[in-house]
Amino acid sequence: MMAQVVQEMERRRVFAAVDVHNNTGVNPHYACVNRIDHRFLHLATLFSRTVVYFVRPRGVASMAMARLCPAVTVECGQPGQRHGIDHALDYLEACLHLSEVPSHPVPPHDIDLYHTVVTIRVPESVGFGFGRQDVALDFLPDLDHLNFRELPAGTPIAYLHADLKKPLEVTDERGRDVYDEYFAVEDGMLVLKRPVMPSMFTLDTRIVRQDCLGYLMERIELVEDPAA
Repeated sequence: MMAQVVQEMERRRVFAAVDVHNNTGVNPHYACVNRIDHRFLHLATLFSRTVVYFVRPRGVASMAMARLCPAVTVECGQPGQRHGIDHALDYLEACLHLSEVPSHPVPPHDIDLYHTVVTIRVPESVGFGFGRQDVALDFLPDLDHLNFRELPAGTPIAYLHADLKKPLEVTDERGRDVYDEYFAVEDGMLVLKRPVMPSMFTLDTRIVRQDCLGYLMERIELVEDPAA
């Protein structure tokens, strides 16, 4: 179906593509891009100065549309929140009034750009919960409040109530196992080994099982254009 949509949009010569999303955790409103291209970044910062660059998962609408025009995904908070609905509507209205999507460099001081480097999943064999001592992997009860906070190495995210050698599946953009690069167990706690920023951490156990626990990001510094 997505291939048919892309084909039709190519025929219509679209100038921009926006995919509107909700999420289940405590997250700010932010935009996502799949290319570090200033046209894409301008479209993203029209929604929020917080922008996330990612290349996985691959099956997203913005990635499919990116070959036609600047494309973004906008994350508008949890379903049913009035300010999320209003923000999305205001943004789409602003997009429709663009004469063109700018191509000049986005000033570094106008954007907080992050790169999703890791996806975190809980193995099917591991029982987990949030603030529960009757499970093997006991995440912090307010884990989703860590989203979009820059966390130092040593920050705990869970308690282990069983002997788990590798309590999480942690993969990078290439699908490689990078658990040991990002996590360690210290005194019965699962802690970060390096400074990172989480996103999309959720307390919804159904989402964790069906999709993932969340992601880890690292900041990207845009270089000031000397000609600007």
